[in-house]
Formats: sequence, C-alpha cells, structure tokens
Amino acid sequence: MTTDHAPTARTREKPSGEEEATADLKLGEFEGVPTLTISEARVLINAVVSHRRAHQNEAEPENLTKTRDYLEIFARFKQPEALESVERMLMAKTELEAFERSQLGTLCLDSAEEAKTLIPSLSNKISDSDLQELLDDIVKLRNFVE
Repeated sequence: MTTDHAPTARTREKPSGEEEATADLKLGEFEGVPTLTISEARVLINAVVSHRRAHQNEAEPENLTKTRDYLEIFARFKQPEALESVERMLMAKTELEAFERSQLGTLCLDSAEEAKTLIPSLSNKISDSDLQELLDDIVKLRNFVE
C-alpha cells in the first residue's frame, strides 16, 4: 500500500563537515567571524530590547524572553566593569582565536588542564602556566563581583 503524503518535516541540509572545535580548530564559514561570551550577548540583547521598548509598543516574543532568561542565568559577568576587564584580558591574548577567547570568557574554568580538555585547540597555542594565570585572573573578577 503506497500513500502519497506530504513530508512531515523539512529536509535537513547535510552538515558541511568543515566545522570542528578539536585540536585543529576548523570554523569553516565562521572563520574570522566575531564571537561573544554569554555575558557580552546578554549586554547586547538587553540593549536592543531596551531600544525597541523605547521606540515600539510591541510585546516581547516568547523566544526572546526565554533567551534573555537563559543569558541572565548563565552570564558570569553582570557588572559592566568586570565584563570590560575580562574582555581586555582575553583580547590581549592575540595568539588565540576569537572563538577560543569567547569560550574561555563564558566557561570561566578553574584549571588549564580543564580548559585544554574542553577547548582542545588551546593545546598548542598557549602554555599551561600562561593559561592558568589568565584563568585565575578571570576567576578573581568573577568572585569579586558575586
């Protein structure tokens, strides 16, 4: 018995296979694209929402509300001064890709070993001692403002 039903779902594009966050970072079409930490995304989205509220009289879509709630929960740096300090520290590490800097600023890891496990592309770019110093400085800022 054959039935001619319309497809129940959209066909999915096959992944290009060009993106890999392994020891050899391959970002494909996202190579060189600016990235944000969760904290930076929170600031940006809140600014856009504030601007829209001032100029429009529309209700906030549910998915935007949920996104803002997520960012509020997981943003590590909510004080502008702390966020700017972390951003300056990360930007000073020019040997790292923007993706790697954003991951470090979002995850706020405790050890270089943990960082290199979760972000394998760091392995050959920064020494354990330099990475540990950076992570310690980030954690100090996080603990200072909590």
